Amino acid sequence: MELLQHLMLGFEVALSLDNVLYCLLGCLLGTAIGVLPGIGPVPTIAMLLPITYVLPPVAGIIMLAGIYYGAAYGGSTTAILMALPGETSAVVTVLDGHQMARNGRAGAALAIAALGSFFAGCVATVVIAGFAPPLAEVAFKFGPAEYFSLMVLGLVGAVVLASGSLSKAICMILLGLLLGMVGTDVNSGVARYDFGIPELQDGIDFAVVAMGVFGFAEIMTNLELRDKRVQLSSKVGSLYPNKQEFKESWPAVVRGTALGCCLGILPGGGAVLSSFASYTLEKKISKTPERFGHGAPAGVAGPESANNAGSQASFIPLLTLGIPGNAVTALMIGAMMIHNIQPGPQVMTSHPDLFWGLIVSMWIGNLMLVILNLPLVGLWVKLLNVPYRILFPAILVFCTVGVYSLNYNVFDIYVTAAFGLIGYIWAKLKCEGAPLLLGLVLGPMMEENFRRALLLARGDFSTFVTRPLSASLLAVTAVLIVIVALPSVKKKREEAFVDED
Repeated sequence: MELLQHLMLGFEVALSLDNVLYCLLGCLLGTAIGVLPGIGPVPTIAMLLPITYVLPPVAGIIMLAGIYYGAAYGGSTTAILMALPGETSAVVTVLDGHQMARNGRAGAALAIAALGSFFAGCVATVVIAGFAPPLAEVAFKFGPAEYFSLMVLGLVGAVVLASGSLSKAICMILLGLLLGMVGTDVNSGVARYDFGIPELQDGIDFAVVAMGVFGFAEIMTNLELRDKRVQLSSKVGSLYPNKQEFKESWPAVVRGTALGCCLGILPGGGAVLSSFASYTLEKKISKTPERFGHGAPAGVAGPESANNAGSQASFIPLLTLGIPGNAVTALMIGAMMIHNIQPGPQVMTSHPDLFWGLIVSMWIGNLMLVILNLPLVGLWVKLLNVPYRILFPAILVFCTVGVYSLNYNVFDIYVTAAFGLIGYIWAKLKCEGAPLLLGLVLGPMMEENFRRALLLARGDFSTFVTRPLSASLLAVTAVLIVIVALPSVKKKREEAFVDED
């Protein structure tokens, strides 16, 4: 009964005219960004983060969330039509989706992807609504020591699940933690690592780093494409799957949804991991595994359902524990902090309109996305014809205006440009920016909880291992480190992420 009352509040908030319009705008932008190869939801949300200064908190978070799961939908369009995944999680969709398009079944592949994503999104929203409140109740039992240990687990998990080199991911995490220490110490009031620059005494703005590493750097990287485009292999055709395609797809949708809901809560990229795991599972249990890679409907339905369920399930640790599971939810935490909302279990009680309004808006957003992804396929195809040399300079101007609007300070633009250049170099060296962002967000929170835990324990470091919950979290962290260090596991991990490169 209490859950029903909370959902009623969520519908009241989410169905207000303003919030419906912002949800639609987020879904529309997310789909458009997902369609365009090379941009992705992280740079887009980083660019649009300054908008949350002028929007009400609920509307801003709803719009940013719509961009995130909207990009998960839109990424399938170019993956199917042009063999160019707009989003990393859509890489697996290329394998069978594009083959279906080449066989004249592009419309059916798009419909399977959209309807599978819709079902997965709805189920994931139910999971969030059902499991988030109990998890939040557990989180209220967390003290500073438990929060510190949880954040350590989150960072280690992000390293384990990050694609590419483990050593590079660790270095990026550590660099993010160091950047988080720049500014004035909260306890002593002493300026740290400001190098005599007054603008750095308040720390390095989260949005400035995000826009530089993900916005400016992505623009420079993608301009190297020089408008090399892949032509559509076939016409879209009918949007209705036949009976056989439907029969093969719906079990894969159910399995993919279950996988996405379970793996999506893991830090470091649950949506990507879910889509790869779903494709592997479908191929292993199929009676005709030789069809995979040649246009198997299950090869589209499973991964698309898994990545969308994973995208939305990643909101569970954000809403219940205040811990970002990936770069996008780290940006969401930044947006909350802009409005002086402390992420964590208290959001449910102190800002119930935000908590339940966001959850219900996901149902509304998923319905909007089915409408956007099927009838408007022709519009997205035309959008693909916009030359990069026109598109990206316009985005660069938008980014610059957004950065300046943060504090009306030209220094922020210089810092963003510097991080853009550094981010471009990192991309060349195959160093991911997401671990850096997680370190930057969690660093100040980790330091605060670490020092608070030691103050309460009167300087006794054993408090982190004598408290049962904290010790359990650190034990899981240690097990993760040991497992990923095993040669056999390391090899399997490299094979799992090889397709992302």
